[in-house]
Amino acid sequence: MTPRAFPSFRIKLVLTLGLVVLADLAFWSVSGGSMVGAGALAWVLAVLAVIPAAWRDRQARIAAAAAVLLAASMLDRPGAPAWILFWTALTLGVLSPRAPRFDDAGRWLQRLAFHTVVAQFGPLLDGLRVARLWVQGRRGRLLPVLAALILPLGGGVLFLALFSAANPIISDLIARLRLPRVDMWRVLFWAVAAVSIWATLRPRFMRRPMRLSAAMPARPTPGVSVPSVSLSLGLFNTLFALQNGLDIAFLWSGARLPAGVTFAEYAHRGAYALMATALLAGLFVLAALRPGAATARSGPIRALVTLWVAQNVFLVASCVLRTWDYVEAYSLTRMRIAALLWMGLVAVGLVLICWRLLRGRSAAWLFNANAVAALLVLVPASQVDFGAIAATWNVRHAREAGGPAVELDLGHMRALGPQALIPLIELERRPLAPEFADRLAYVRGEMMSDLLIRQGNWRTWTFRDQRRLARAEALLGPSPRIPQAGQRDYAGHLPTPAAPEPLTSATPR
Repeated sequence: MTPRAFPSFRIKLVLTLGLVVLADLAFWSVSGGSMVGAGALAWVLAVLAVIPAAWRDRQARIAAAAAVLLAASMLDRPGAPAWILFWTALTLGVLSPRAPRFDDAGRWLQRLAFHTVVAQFGPLLDGLRVARLWVQGRRGRLLPVLAALILPLGGGVLFLALFSAANPIISDLIARLRLPRVDMWRVLFWAVAAVSIWATLRPRFMRRPMRLSAAMPARPTPGVSVPSVSLSLGLFNTLFALQNGLDIAFLWSGARLPAGVTFAEYAHRGAYALMATALLAGLFVLAALRPGAATARSGPIRALVTLWVAQNVFLVASCVLRTWDYVEAYSLTRMRIAALLWMGLVAVGLVLICWRLLRGRSAAWLFNANAVAALLVLVPASQVDFGAIAATWNVRHAREAGGPAVELDLGHMRALGPQALIPLIELERRPLAPEFADRLAYVRGEMMSDLLIRQGNWRTWTFRDQRRLARAEALLGPSPRIPQAGQRDYAGHLPTPAAPEPLTSATPR
């Protein structure tokens, strides 16, 4: 940094402080509203204002446009997935002018990691440089001033301490001094926000990321040979055929399970373990059959790998069916929707690994293909309201609505938040048992009150919730159902009345 860079440095400092204030308004002590999107848009504009190179570089313009679109989407639906994608796009935008071209996702992942880690020390490094330049420019005037202040300040503190020890009035006045209370968690939040913002205004670039082809050379690995890999794949295919055969017999055909094994245990317990099995299979293929190795050139091994990957894809499909059968028997949640999407990505990744082996593609191609697949899932998923999807499905399939699933868990529906309000109001308009209808009216009323409070606060107000509130008021009409008065639990249950005590003793006297 040179003295000529000081004006630009001051502008970046002012912008950082302003964006920290916006971050405090958007995030601190509230669940995010449309202010999150407004703050993100302001962040993009600040970056484009102080980094002119981002306007001249084609890659940077594309990344900045993606960041603007993601920030605008958070005006309607703020959330962690959209925010992570926004931050990634913005960081790519500030790093792209320093990169010759977009080479591969693996190298850019290294650049993002380097930028994230080194950025934590960015303000400290820049502060030290500024202090050094400032001292060098003012050394002739600064040193005499500091020398002149040492004696009066030191002597004043010493005499004040002695007078405080000797005079109770002075000591009492000092004891009554109260420093302003500082919320350390809030200060920590400001620090994290400032570091994150400063990192995009003064980015740190990794000049020479490691090439993936150099990171994974096709040299022989101890214990990995054509015979060992052939035997391994033969054994693995046999074991997977056993597992897949049992899934065909019991899961896909709907046959009765053996005695002592419940459907919930078979469907829910196995899904995550089998997904871990599929991931390990993919890692084995990556490690043992790198393009150019002797194992990858063997025709029988390539055939066994293709068969094994096909079995793994079928295994993932069985995991999807297990999860969906569990959903149909019980309920749908946001985590189960995310799990289904994750299973689909794992299946795509396995197919891409097999394609890379058969076609001799590079590791960079594999990273790029998986990155594209992940973006095709994550970008739409950041805008889809999974809570509303889960609530709508649960209401339509609940036993109270004539569906085949279990009774509707009103406590879980309330925990979903405003996303579950419209499905509950639609259910309330159906003929229901009096006790359940009363509980439903109570839960719906509490959720409606919470939504009104959120929309009444400009920090938590969102466009989507405003549309949801207008729809709810239109469905409820002028005279919504009023629940029975009384203290209730989270799911709307009234307390069970205590049994009356007997008037006489149970044993005769």
